[in-house]
Amino acid sequence: MQKLILLALVGLGAQLVDGSLGMAYGVTSTTLLLAIGTNPAAASATVHLAEIGTTLVSGLSHWRFGNVDWKVVLKIGVPGAVGAFAGAVVLSGISTEVAAPLMAVILLTLGLYVFLRFTFQGLPKGQLGKPLRKRFLTPLGLVGGFVDATGGGGWGPVGTPAILASGRLEPRKTIGSIDTSEFLVAVAASIGFIYGIGSENIDYGWAFALLIGGVIAAPIAAWLVRHIPPRVLGAAVGGVIILTNTRSLLRSDWIDAPDGVRYAVYGVIYVVWAAAIVYSVLQYRKHSSEDAQIIAEAEGIAAAGDTPDDKDKTPANA
Repeated sequence: MQKLILLALVGLGAQLVDGSLGMAYGVTSTTLLLAIGTNPAAASATVHLAEIGTTLVSGLSHWRFGNVDWKVVLKIGVPGAVGAFAGAVVLSGISTEVAAPLMAVILLTLGLYVFLRFTFQGLPKGQLGKPLRKRFLTPLGLVGGFVDATGGGGWGPVGTPAILASGRLEPRKTIGSIDTSEFLVAVAASIGFIYGIGSENIDYGWAFALLIGGVIAAPIAAWLVRHIPPRVLGAAVGGVIILTNTRSLLRSDWIDAPDGVRYAVYGVIYVVWAAAIVYSVLQYRKHSSEDAQIIAEAEGIAAAGDTPDDKDKTPANA
């Protein structure tokens, strides 16, 4: 019972982060499941089963608060589901000895990306209000879905920064659309894991505990997305993911580092992490009025009406 309560609290915290940042539910939850010795494929399967419920509630909550662009949801969600199913089948066929450190590497990479992206970059400028095209969203969805299933998380860390970097969709709609489209990814990944490892290898009690915590947090997170600085939250969450998966790698058969080396590495991570959070807070305070103006301008463009993406001839990366 104590473990189930802990898992529910993990699901609640992870969904608060995911719903306000657009990423990190799967990465955070899977990281913690691996830390307590769960099989990598079973950990990812458990998280994705829980995400079917959390993403549904999260998507509805974001929709109610006007945070969803349904065109983006469909353009990225369908290919994301295809990639997630393929990734689940691939992970199911890998041995635990190989999968555990491999997943730690994937999660560490995603954590580094989240950490660096949100610590050192502010909100994008210049392209707000312009539509996102299928030729950008389709491959992004395929890659994001595959990474999400094989890494136990990654839909948000792949999709959210990429769309934010395009500068075409305001942050709250980027987060809301990514969270909503993740429902399709979670369903497809769950089907892939059940096909690959069998339903008897999945702990449904753990999935339900994560689900309960996530469902409670989803509407709160959808409201908080307008108030919590993504820059600060991204630095904080990225640090947790980096520290936890560095620990897993250093203790794995691949490295098996001595205690002195591990503690030295942990110390460096703590110092860099603390400095990054302080820097993120200072940068947020410095640019908060500018960021608010960017968001207000994007909302004004959206209110004026969307431009059909077939008619958008402006050259851009997206």
